[in-house]
Amino acid sequence: MQRNFFLSGLLLATTIVFAQDDANDEGSSPQSNIQQYTPSKLIGKGQIDIKWFNNLYTQTESTFSDGKEPRQTFFTSTLEAYTGVGENKRWNVGAIFEFRSNVVGDRDALDVFKFDGEGSTARSGLTSIAPSVKFVPFRSISNFSIQSSFFIPLVDNETENGVFLDQKGYIWQNRFFYDYTFPGNKWQLFSELNSELSFGDKEESFANNSLNLTPGVFLSYFPSSKFTILALAQHSQRLDLGNDFAQDFTALGGGAKYQLTNALNLEALYTNFVRGSNTGLGQTFNLGLRAIF
Repeated sequence: MQRNFFLSGLLLATTIVFAQDDANDEGSSPQSNIQQYTPSKLIGKGQIDIKWFNNLYTQTESTFSDGKEPRQTFFTSTLEAYTGVGENKRWNVGAIFEFRSNVVGDRDALDVFKFDGEGSTARSGLTSIAPSVKFVPFRSISNFSIQSSFFIPLVDNETENGVFLDQKGYIWQNRFFYDYTFPGNKWQLFSELNSELSFGDKEESFANNSLNLTPGVFLSYFPSSKFTILALAQHSQRLDLGNDFAQDFTALGGGAKYQLTNALNLEALYTNFVRGSNTGLGQTFNLGLRAIF
């Protein structure tokens, strides 16, 4: 199942690339989606928005001890799909699927791609699914939107044989997006507030009965309409609502986006956890594909 998940994603991306290349051969003019369709903007009725985002987090340090620790690596692959409904680009509906592969015990970071399954150092599998909706609450502010998703856990146990896979609890996630493009269309500021309310039996997950708030700011510069470089800053604060576990961290990073075809964009990001409490102090490497057609 794990390999089929990735093969399906690669097949989807390849199909979109070739389909779009055929359209270009027929004389269609290129356009920029990386400027027009930030996460704040919704697609129109009948359009499709698919994003495949891959996050690899690896750590050899944490706030739980001093000095180096055995390496732990956590890989998350997220597939999001939406379609526009109604008029005026104010409603999108879709679903989110999350696949994870984690390795511990000082294994190499790239061992997450071996998918060697159950055992004392590795676990992997499809861990959650979420129905989701995006909407623009104010007709006059089209660059402010909200994404609301309800994550349903698919894991039997959060930790097995000392290997964590994913939270075993329900999550109501609400993400608030806003962007502003400066005069001249060379600079763009994007901001996000992500809230996640986790609930369930607190004995089954460290996060159950807590509220996680993660504000973030992204500053993008466009050398051309098809390419952007960006810097980002994020802070995450987990508030204890009865689970006796508070947590926070701050991450800084940067990246780039490039429009491969009229429909397909490529995104690469890097972040470093510069401080925190009750958390790891690692770094993330991220690669994503987004198709709008």
